[in-house]
Amino acid sequence: MEPVHIEPFFAALAAANPEPETELEYKSDFELLCAVLLSAQATDVSVNRATRTLFAAASTPAQMLALGLEGVQAHIQSIGLYRSKAHHLLQTCQLLLERHGGQVPRNRAALEALPGVGRKTANVVLNVAFGEPTLAVDTHVFRLANRSGLAPGRTPLEVERGLLARIPPAYLRHAHNWLILHGRYVCRARAPLCGQCHVSAWCDSAPQNAAASEAERQLGEPERAPQGAAGKAQSTAVARATARICNAAGGVLERQGGHDRLPLSLSTPPRP
Repeated sequence: MEPVHIEPFFAALAAANPEPETELEYKSDFELLCAVLLSAQATDVSVNRATRTLFAAASTPAQMLALGLEGVQAHIQSIGLYRSKAHHLLQTCQLLLERHGGQVPRNRAALEALPGVGRKTANVVLNVAFGEPTLAVDTHVFRLANRSGLAPGRTPLEVERGLLARIPPAYLRHAHNWLILHGRYVCRARAPLCGQCHVSAWCDSAPQNAAASEAERQLGEPERAPQGAAGKAQSTAVARATARICNAAGGVLERQGGHDRLPLSLSTPPRP
């Protein structure tokens, strides 16, 4: 993705969803921390189902410790790795009381010192609870950043650093939730909904952009436009090559008025 495309990319996400929110359910910073800790290798839906009863029984570190290991496990046993997560959750509650007066610290080092809390969990808490201009790279953000060309990287940390370097400051506050939600519901791992995408005009992998780039790569740029029969032959070759690439990408070229064009579902959407 070219640098000039990044601002309109985020402007389009902002126009579609001005105030994005996490889909995890919580009523306090502590509940958010618990929910994010439990969400590792689990869906938000499954975490919310478990925490509705858990938080009704214990909504503070002291209450969680009073519930005990078996009590916590009983509420979260539908979540993957629930035994180790219950241990980490109770250990975290103990440290919150001992070191932070029962409050969630607004400090990365202090957060990452809590059992079961890594960089991704700390980033979510810092951004969602405290409004810090940071973001967490989960599977959805990792896929979207690489597929769109926004911040390609081989590891979550590499992608995170790329995103922080490229996202305009005005959009950093909500970038975390914009990217997660877009990756979860539009830029899906299988069968991405490019025809319904608000930002396909600036995405490197959108069918119309990928097709044009691949056609240019295969055919190259001529030094000068051929004339006569040679020019007509090259134009035909370009059209055929573009059609092959678009068809492979899921597009179907339609003939209208003697000119090939992409169907509406794959054509560039109007810029916001």
